[in-house]
Amino acid sequence: MSQTSTGDLIESTLKNMKDLIDTNTVIGAPITTPDGATILPVSKVNFGYGMGGGDLPSSQKSMFGGGSGGGVSITPIAFLVMDKGNIKLLPIQQYNTTIDRIVDMTPDFMDKVTGFIDSFNAKKKNKNNTTATVEDIQ
Repeated sequence: MSQTSTGDLIESTLKNMKDLIDTNTVIGAPITTPDGATILPVSKVNFGYGMGGGDLPSSQKSMFGGGSGGGVSITPIAFLVMDKGNIKLLPIQQYNTTIDRIVDMTPDFMDKVTGFIDSFNAKKKNKNNTTATVEDIQ
């Protein structure tokens, strides 16, 4: 088997795939908004590669036959937002079922319930700590 031909085939295919898949593909170029926030797009990259080859017998000289191929799938999955010292991940959701949506909404719902309870307890505490005036008694 001719190592030069096979090696050239592998090198050429992998070089072309490397050009498609780099860190700028997974974490995109930063975008700065007019109010100073910075947004970084985040993507999921899948790729596959296959290659085959072999020497073909010939009466005159060794001949090589081969082929290679690859595929790349790039899917945007989220945006990383940095603003005034806060960092937030905003996912791009693709829900398959209602259950997926409910599971994804649970943390936000729990935050809202906790905030409501904290607010209610703070109001109750403030009400208990105030002193009654003559107008309150009447």
